[in-house]
Amino acid sequence: MEADEEQWRQYDALARRAYGHPVEDILRLGVHADRRVVVRNGKVIAGGMGMLIPQFFGGQPIPGACLGSGCVAPEERGGRLAGRLLSERIRALRERGAVLATLWTNSNGYARRAGWEAPAQVFTWSVATDGLRRSFRRGDCDITHGLSPETEQLQRDLAQQWNGPLVRPEWWISWQREKYRSTSYQFSRKGGVPAGFLSLSARKRERAELVVQDFWATDSGVASAMLEFLGSYSSSVPTIEFERTGLPPYPVLLHNLHHSASVSAQAKPGWMFRILDVEAAVRLRGWPPDVDTMVPIEIAADDGDSRDRYAFRISEGKAELSPTRLPSRISFTPRQFAVWYAGGYRTVTTAQLSGVRGAPEELGPLIRATTDREPWMSDHF
Repeated sequence: MEADEEQWRQYDALARRAYGHPVEDILRLGVHADRRVVVRNGKVIAGGMGMLIPQFFGGQPIPGACLGSGCVAPEERGGRLAGRLLSERIRALRERGAVLATLWTNSNGYARRAGWEAPAQVFTWSVATDGLRRSFRRGDCDITHGLSPETEQLQRDLAQQWNGPLVRPEWWISWQREKYRSTSYQFSRKGGVPAGFLSLSARKRERAELVVQDFWATDSGVASAMLEFLGSYSSSVPTIEFERTGLPPYPVLLHNLHHSASVSAQAKPGWMFRILDVEAAVRLRGWPPDVDTMVPIEIAADDGDSRDRYAFRISEGKAELSPTRLPSRISFTPRQFAVWYAGGYRTVTTAQLSGVRGAPEELGPLIRATTDREPWMSDHF
């Protein structure tokens, strides 16, 4: 059921007990979210929230559901309540137009069993600040503390170049700043408009660290200037950590580090993705204008008990799925289809090794149709 204010406060207290620590986003984001709880005998025993936020795929914003902060009371676990609650949270957002859904979770196995998949590997990076200082040069960039409206437009323009980033609502930056107590800097070419920005926050464990949550640059020169700026902290902070959303998956960091620089990567649970309405998702997505193909495909359940057959057509930057009775020559499961849609299969080989069935000469055009942009979830929620 949809939560009222008192039930949501009860859920906040429940989440503190279930997670073992406060979950500040429950109250912070609750005003922007669809809030769902399960109540038994007047007591909240489970809940979660979802936000209707579009995501960029193929350069186009697709209506999406971002799910977060879900949990079940410890004494209620084991009764499949989480799965039923997840379905209810999705149903409410589908009724409001969502055709995609995304979440972050440490329970990837559970999410896969529920029909979700991770389109890309996710890492955090830890780099010695002194290594950044010795490896990169600032060049001709001017640095300004704080962000401007031009920076927000820059972020949106750059986000369109990837598959997955959110179309950030107006309140997003202020929420992130409050959550992480972060500081932002924008980088501009001499006399020009902003060409990059980063946001970072301090964290103290055994030793002080700076943690980067946002890192956006128009080109490698600006990215190098931003990395050199981070290296300027070497006198006071020994390590820079790039959060799992904090560094785009391009090689500017590793390819330019001095050979003596200390750097490490740690794999993290990835963002999980699911398509709620395949026909709408295909119709609304952006597609490369140079791909022209038509092939019958099927999207079959993992257990093989049900399957939907479609004619997939793509031409002049547009695509559609239409039901067909033609024998399928390419077969996806829903989870494989989600990875393909996000550009997660970079080659025919990776698709086939992941279980996608189809001849290479017919899979090839489909793979090329989604690999013009790489998958990257640049936002944590």
